Amino acid sequence: MRGLKLRCPACGLGALYKSFFAMREECPYCGLVFAREQGYFIGAIYLNVIATESLIFATYLALILAQRSAAGSTYAILFVLALLLPVVFSRHARSLWLSLDHMMDPPASSDAPGPAFPPGEQML
Repeated sequence: MRGLKLRCPACGLGALYKSFFAMREECPYCGLVFAREQGYFIGAIYLNVIATESLIFATYLALILAQRSAAGSTYAILFVLALLLPVVFSRHARSLWLSLDHMMDPPASSDAPGPAFPPGEQML
């Protein structure tokens, strides 16, 4: 669930992104390093491609089965989806990849301390 919410997979408190495309280097609460090495998020690209192609294929099947649109409009819809979905889903693909990696290979307990709250903030 933390991956879908774009939160730190270790503590669930820190946001992964500081802006739409700029990802934080580490969690501000627990200090978990998000990008571990160059090429770390190649798996996120695979997730993004699989999700995009699956959604485009499902849309194509729905349009064909509904038989309400002409071939030209079907291809226009699919083309727009092929352009927009990878951009929209890229943040979630990175977050899901980071969460999967954290679930499969969590850092050692000495590497990731428990949640620490910045001054002035407390858990509700």
